[in-house]
Amino acid sequence: MTANTPSRAAAPADRPALHEEKLPALGAVRIVGLDPATDVGLVHRWVTQPRARYWGMLDHDREQVREIYEFVDSLPTHHAFLALCEGRPAALFQSYEPEHDPVGECYDVLPGDHGLHLLIGPADGPPQPGYSRALLGVFLRYLLAGPDRRRIVAEPDARNDRAIALLQRCGFELGPEIDKPEKRARLVFLTREAAERA
Repeated sequence: MTANTPSRAAAPADRPALHEEKLPALGAVRIVGLDPATDVGLVHRWVTQPRARYWGMLDHDREQVREIYEFVDSLPTHHAFLALCEGRPAALFQSYEPEHDPVGECYDVLPGDHGLHLLIGPADGPPQPGYSRALLGVFLRYLLAGPDRRRIVAEPDARNDRAIALLQRCGFELGPEIDKPEKRARLVFLTREAAERA
């Protein structure tokens, strides 16, 4: 394990929570660090499903997925997390410092900006209204807990209407479309003040 993963246990449910909330509709939601080696099977299943096409890994094998997350884990400016709902993995989140990421070349990064990627895992049962928004809300509160965090930026694929709509429901405001090497993206921004109102 690298310096980014000092105290992770083998199973996600056994790892110490970096953030935890009890939600009336979902129960206990915990944010834990992603372990690239231990979690590769889970993450590979999620990112290679057609519903995850905008994640850009549909044709990746397990080794490629593990290598990507080992690289993320090696960076002090980028982090990957699992959200657990009642102990079961429910979402994959990533955070990053935009000034140390290619997206930082596409807009004027402000002090206190922090980046977000999200992939909600497949539901165990029938769709639950508000499920994705509730999970994302927990992660946003975790990200904004740091006093130096003033604004969250995300850059979903510009064609990913569902993700953009979810982010807007959580208070994000639309920014411009940008061209990245791997996609045309839509910048969206959430200030600390807008998050508190959402």
